[in-house]
Amino acid sequence: MVAADGVGTPILEVKNLCKNYSLPNGGTLQACKDVSWSLWRGESLGIVGESGSGKSTLMNMIMQMTAPSGGEIYLNGVEISKASSKEKREQRRKIQMVFQDSSQAFDPRMSVEDIICEPLYNFGLLKKGETTAIATKYLELVGLNGTFAKRYPHEMSGGQRQRVAIARALVLEPDIVVFDEATSALDVSVQDSIAKLLVKLQKEKQLTYLFVAHDIALIRSICHRVVVMYNGEVVEAISAEHLTEAKHPYTRKLLAAVFEVTEHREPVTV
Repeated sequence: MVAADGVGTPILEVKNLCKNYSLPNGGTLQACKDVSWSLWRGESLGIVGESGSGKSTLMNMIMQMTAPSGGEIYLNGVEISKASSKEKREQRRKIQMVFQDSSQAFDPRMSVEDIICEPLYNFGLLKKGETTAIATKYLELVGLNGTFAKRYPHEMSGGQRQRVAIARALVLEPDIVVFDEATSALDVSVQDSIAKLLVKLQKEKQLTYLFVAHDIALIRSICHRVVVMYNGEVVEAISAEHLTEAKHPYTRKLLAAVFEVTEHREPVTV
C-alpha cells in the first residue's frame, strides 16, 4: 500500500486532546492525555492498544459523542467545537462508523435494503423509489448479491452482516470511515476476507480509514501508519511497514504477544 504524501491540510487532526472523568472519591481519571496525530486523505491510520488505553474515549470525542476536556479536533481544517449547527450536521455525515457487532447496530425488523438506505433518509438525501437500486449497488460493492436487499439481519452470517455495515457506512460517501474493532467478533478467515475487501475498496474509491483495534497484526496488515496508545497517551507513531522496528517497549510487547500466538499476517494485497 502507498500512503498519502501528507501534503496540504489533514482531513482529520487532533491536537493535544484530553479527556478527564471525575471519580466518586474526588479524584480524576485521565482517559486521554495530550493526544495528537493527523490523518491524511486516502490514508489508513490504525489506533492500537489494549483495553483501557484510551482508544474508545478518543473515538467518542471524534464522533462528537462526548466533549473533550481540552485540545482541539479539526475536520477538513474546521475545529469541530466551533462549528455551527449546520456544519456539525455535515460533519456527522462526513464521518461514518462501522461497529464491532453489527447485529446490535441493526434494527432486526428492518430489511437490508432499509438498513443501507436509512442514513440517506436521515439526511434527506433519499428519493422515492430509489432504495432497491441504491441497496443493490452498495451490496455489490461489498461483494454481496443484490438479492440480499430483501433479507433481514438474522438471515445472514456475521461476515455478511459486516459487509452490509460497510455498505451502509459508504452510502453517504463520507470523507472518513471509522472502524471500531469492526472485525474482532469474526473468525480469522472472515477477518482476512473483510481486510482484503477494505484494501480493495480503498484503492478503487480513494477512501480514508481510521481503524481502532487491539489486534496489532490486523492493523499492520491494513494500515499505512500505526498510533500506539497506552494509559491514555500516544507512546509511539510509526509506519506499518516498519512496525517490527518499533522502539517503545509497549509496542514491542504487543508485537511479541502476536508472534507468540500465531505467525503474523502479511500485508493484505488484492
